[in-house]
Amino acid sequence: MKELSIYIHIPFCVRKCLYCDFLSFSVGTGSDDGDNYVNQIAPANEKKIESYVNLLCDEIRCSAPPYGQYRVISIFFGGGTPSLLPVGTVSRILDWIREHYHVAEDAEITIEMNPETVDEKKLKEYITCGINRLSIGLQSADDAELKRIGRIHDYRTFEKVYRAARRIGFDNINIDVMSALPDQNLDDYMRTLRQVTALAPEHVSAYSLTLEDDTPLCDRRAEFRFPTDEEEREMYRRTGEYLAENGYHRYEISNYAREGFECRHNKVYWQRGNYIGFGLGAASMAENVRWNDPVDMERYQAYVEQLARSTDKTGGRRIRENDVKLFDLQPLTVREQMEEFMFLGLRMMRGVDGQTFYEVFGESMEELYGKVIDKLCGYGVLVREQGRIRLTEQGIDVSNFVMSQFLFD
Repeated sequence: MKELSIYIHIPFCVRKCLYCDFLSFSVGTGSDDGDNYVNQIAPANEKKIESYVNLLCDEIRCSAPPYGQYRVISIFFGGGTPSLLPVGTVSRILDWIREHYHVAEDAEITIEMNPETVDEKKLKEYITCGINRLSIGLQSADDAELKRIGRIHDYRTFEKVYRAARRIGFDNINIDVMSALPDQNLDDYMRTLRQVTALAPEHVSAYSLTLEDDTPLCDRRAEFRFPTDEEEREMYRRTGEYLAENGYHRYEISNYAREGFECRHNKVYWQRGNYIGFGLGAASMAENVRWNDPVDMERYQAYVEQLARSTDKTGGRRIRENDVKLFDLQPLTVREQMEEFMFLGLRMMRGVDGQTFYEVFGESMEELYGKVIDKLCGYGVLVREQGRIRLTEQGIDVSNFVMSQFLFD
């Protein structure tokens, strides 16, 4: 049976973080500058959220027919802030998925959380409805750093939620941390890592802050001192060393796990498995065809309505020629598939296996890319090992450059 992963996009946040350029919208009350903030959803937005979830469930139902024989191995609620949804709504979405898809009994089901939007009642609901993995956005254990980047929680709130999750029974928890924050130095960052590892989560995602254009933090960058490129690289290097010393192996450029706790859902992306995304702007790739949901709410509603019209009364999906344009379907050429196989695979520390490449494409990786591989090995950014190629530590520092070399002209 073929395997499938499902992503659910919840584009709502109580308030957007100052560095965020993701597809999300603030729906909370209170000021946007972090002062006099009240953690509540504005009443007018409660109906917007309910309407969105209704559309989301319609999309889930209408998209199911082509995937009836697939085995769903992971479900991931991302955003935005999925934990913002009212109690019962997450259960409703999961029930809808189970009704229309074949969800494996051991499926990994993750929800991203902002600590300020979760209480013990929600955590118990998550356990009851089958969520078995939490991804908590801490970012920093320093309250001053959290305020500088516009997070709505403090460390005490995070720790309270984390310990409640453990007490209730969650045994697979990821914690997100960020480095290269405004006015942060290496010692500051290492204090966060020490506090995180003291809690012994099963997984740590460690990202470096990127200043994106047209975000409030980028506009205010002159107010702060940001780490230099050299300091940022040192933070990354120390992350790997420190987490390894504490029992976490790096399996992807920014992700670290205890044995047996690598994120199954994200590995589907890096290994080019089949996944479908539901919700505003969600991306999908199944059987080497890509498509994206609209990023505008009105267009998303029209998209779901058209999707429903393309499903016949018996529940069978009827894809017509004009649906390729309507749903923005993008069949990938073999060359495009090869490019993705290489640059996505190289994100993982195991790298890319030449035998697997041959089994998938019927061509030799060395014959196609031998000269590129030789050049990159000569630079010291790539290494050959037992039929595989992988990034070196130096290669990780320039990973974007390395991966770009595997694009065909």
